[in-house]
Amino acid sequence: MYTPMVVSGLTVDPVTNSPIVILKEVDGDATLPIWIGLLEATAIASELEGVRFSRPMTHDLLKNMLDMVNIKVNRIEVCDLKDNTYYALIHFSFEDREMSIDARPSDAIALSLRLDAPIFVADKVISESSQINLKAEPEDKSEKGKKWQDILENLNPEDFGKYKM
Repeated sequence: MYTPMVVSGLTVDPVTNSPIVILKEVDGDATLPIWIGLLEATAIASELEGVRFSRPMTHDLLKNMLDMVNIKVNRIEVCDLKDNTYYALIHFSFEDREMSIDARPSDAIALSLRLDAPIFVADKVISESSQINLKAEPEDKSEKGKKWQDILENLNPEDFGKYKM
């Protein structure tokens, strides 16, 4: 079973300073926090706030391309949770065919907001989300993995302001 949800808002994890998108059940009180990246949070927040940039952001570009070739996004589903990682599907139709494609939930949500596509979450994901281990160890424990983990952990949001959109 899938539960219809909407984006309730964005917040920041006070421990990790990571952005979190909060999904809320349409006809109930269930919520689902999904930790996301800073750029994805910006894409979601800009759409929620109606902010328009002089140049299209990635999700706007994808929306424009889908519109040009007449592909309709029917729904997105947050369909699985494995090893503290959420998985999503974007369901769409083209001509007389129904298809789906794997996506990160944050990208699927950013796209759904731009296309007014409904968001659904698998009930098993909602129930399993309360068991997320926030202290999980990174999977890649190699020197290269540790180097990237250090870089990502030390990123400062102001670093992203250096690049012009």
